[in-house]
Amino acid sequence: MADDQTTPEVPEALVAALVEIEHHVGSLGWEQPARLFALVRTVDLLAAEPQLADQLRVTSDDALSSIEQDDFHDGEDPMTALAKIQWSENVHGCAMSLERTFLPTGLEDQIPEDPQEAASFVANHPQRQDIRVVVGALRDGSSHGVARLVSQPEELLGGHDLVPALSRALSETLR
Repeated sequence: MADDQTTPEVPEALVAALVEIEHHVGSLGWEQPARLFALVRTVDLLAAEPQLADQLRVTSDDALSSIEQDDFHDGEDPMTALAKIQWSENVHGCAMSLERTFLPTGLEDQIPEDPQEAASFVANHPQRQDIRVVVGALRDGSSHGVARLVSQPEELLGGHDLVPALSRALSETLR
């Protein structure tokens, strides 16, 4: 029996798909819009679309391929847009990439309460950090995230609870 301190096991296929998405989005540079991806089993995708065989590698039976959903939010807040999505049964999971700016711990007391003033304060603060996160969720309830800081471009961070609210929102689209 697992205790509350145990990190859930994350399928390797999910982590591999998230890393691949992060590399794809990262190859386009920073200041990218939020992007949404369907995650499908590669073997199922190849069965439905055999002409993709030259482009896709099947590394295991549970390997996942990502399919970007073009213009999923059309300028709408990505989380609001995400709340309107329901995936078909052939979608095994989903992932989203987002870029955000944050401040290091200890500066929370300085942030104004007004949302517009807070956004301006964070954007103009000399200690701000820019980050790209890619979070994914599968129908089995597992989720994971990877992240890259602008200030440390060679390091890819990862964790189960990286962005809990986004993990929950992605999981909701799969129900």
